[in-house]
Order: sequence, then C-alpha cells, then structure tokens
Amino acid sequence: MFTGIVEELGEVTAVEQLDDASRFRLRGPLVTEGAKHGDSIAVNGVCLTVVETGDGEFTADVMAETLKRSGLGALTTGSRVNLERPMALGGRLGGHIVQGHVDGTGTIVERTPSEHWEIVKVSLPPELTRYVVEKGSITVDGVSLTVVEAAADYFTISLIPTTLALTTLGHKQPGDPVNLEVDVIAKYVERLLGDRSESAPGPLPGGLPGQDPLAGSRDTGQDPLAEDRTAGQDPR
Repeated sequence: MFTGIVEELGEVTAVEQLDDASRFRLRGPLVTEGAKHGDSIAVNGVCLTVVETGDGEFTADVMAETLKRSGLGALTTGSRVNLERPMALGGRLGGHIVQGHVDGTGTIVERTPSEHWEIVKVSLPPELTRYVVEKGSITVDGVSLTVVEAAADYFTISLIPTTLALTTLGHKQPGDPVNLEVDVIAKYVERLLGDRSESAPGPLPGGLPGQDPLAGSRDTGQDPLAEDRTAGQDPR
C-alpha cells in the first residue's frame, strides 16, 4: 500500500519492448536504496515489481494490460516519473490509501497559475465520475490530492509549489495523459450497498417488505393488548 506522497522524481533511462510487455529501467537512487528483487515501487501511481537493482537504478516489467490501462505506455527514455516505496506498517499515512492499481487515465485540460499555487483541470472518464467528490481524495500520477471541483467530465486540483517542483505534475502540459486512481473506500461502499440491496428480504405476511406486522406496536413500546387491560377488562 502507498500513500500518494511522492518520494523522488525519477527518470526513465531505458525502455525495452518485449513480445507482450515492456521492460523499463528507471533511475531513483532514493527509492532503490535497500530495494531488492520482488519489492514494490510505485511509478506514476502504478505498483510495479522490482526485477533488478544497481547503481541507483531498477528494472521492472510492465505487462500489456497495464500499458493499455495506464499512461506508462507513453513513457520514453528521458521521461520523468513519480516514485514512491510502499508505506511501512506503523508509518504515517501522509496522503490517503493508495493501492497502485490505476482505474483509468485522464488528460490535462488546462492550467491556471496563481501567485502561490496553480489550479489544474483534468478530464475524467465517465465510469469514474461517481467516485469523485469535492474535498475528496484522488491520486493523479501517484500524487495524493484533494479535489477542488468535481464535475461530470472533469475535476480540478490545486497544486502547491512543493508539488509543482517535486513531481511530474509541475511539468505536465495540456493534452498530456495522467494516471487516475479513485478512493478505494468509495468502491467498496458501492459494492457493499449494491450487494445489500440485491439480498434485501422479501415481503412478510401482513406488512411491507422486510417489516414485522407487529413492528408498529413494538416501535411505540406499547403492548397491543394494553388498552383492554387498562380498562380492567379481561381480553379473554
């Protein structure tokens, strides 16, 4: 699991095209320190498995499915990438829960600079719209960000100088693709509520669906025979 707090701005040093995949060599002295075969490193928000390490670089194989669903297929030698190691158990959750499983790609639509920050508008695939809300979290190229405005086909984010200087988002221009990962909690909630709706109980005799016929009496705390007993009359 990652948190969307980029540790290092790395660089693609080589791309090898395989039959049904690509092998990337990336430079990242910080994230490769202590890394070994089989470890995970997020590259622009995509969780990749380390194959080899050495001299501050590491290699990772990217299968065709990942190339198709993310922006990694557009990377070339010299491309800058956001790098992050998985969060250690007990570490600080500086951003939000990020799986490194990209849900889709968006495109930088426009950038509006300000004195101390920059507003960036990003296109949003229609199938992800329902998971994006104002002041909610979204991962853009591996960076945990807060949504400023959420519309049907786009959202905006506000980038501080640190994010502009230390991540790829400071260099992306209108038309450039970005990887998007929505908040996984929203997807789980949707699935759970959907399953609950499908498994709702059917109607019971004498009541609404799933309702006990005596529920009205029980809700008020009143015994249905209380009136007769109060009058001193034996209901039998």
